[in-house]
Amino acid sequence: MALRDQFTDQLKTSMKAGTAARTSTLRMITARLKDLDIAARPKGIDKVPEDEVLAMLRGMVKSRRESVDLYRQGHRQDLVDKEEAEIVVIESFLPQQMDQAGTEAAAAAAIAETGAASIKDMGKVMASLRAQHGASLDMAKAGALVKARLSQPAAAAAGPPDA
Repeated sequence: MALRDQFTDQLKTSMKAGTAARTSTLRMITARLKDLDIAARPKGIDKVPEDEVLAMLRGMVKSRRESVDLYRQGHRQDLVDKEEAEIVVIESFLPQQMDQAGTEAAAAAAIAETGAASIKDMGKVMASLRAQHGASLDMAKAGALVKARLSQPAAAAAGPPDA
């Protein structure tokens, strides 16, 4: 089922159940998606593709995490709780993120597959990772990992030692 359909179905269910906080968050998601669709119209796109919807959701989570940090500094626990509840709802639509071990394995495989030998090859490696694992991989973490591996001498870049 497409994400758009999931938003609509869950919004209806939430409204029937009377869960105001969840309903509010789902309405916020659909409003943001509508804004994205409208912004894409001059390019001849009626509805943005699913990968852009996922990017929108990740951006919404990121901004809420930043808000949580600020609200914690301001001792506003009520707002912290509200933002964290929104994060839970938004993340329920995102694919499960790869764990650290999976990220390391994917990075090592992409480095080997592209034949990357130095930091100059980072773009090829990141493109390969995005193509193979885009939705389930935190590209910021993967980028830092790839950069660290490609910055090391050739012997160390081959992979972690077998211990």
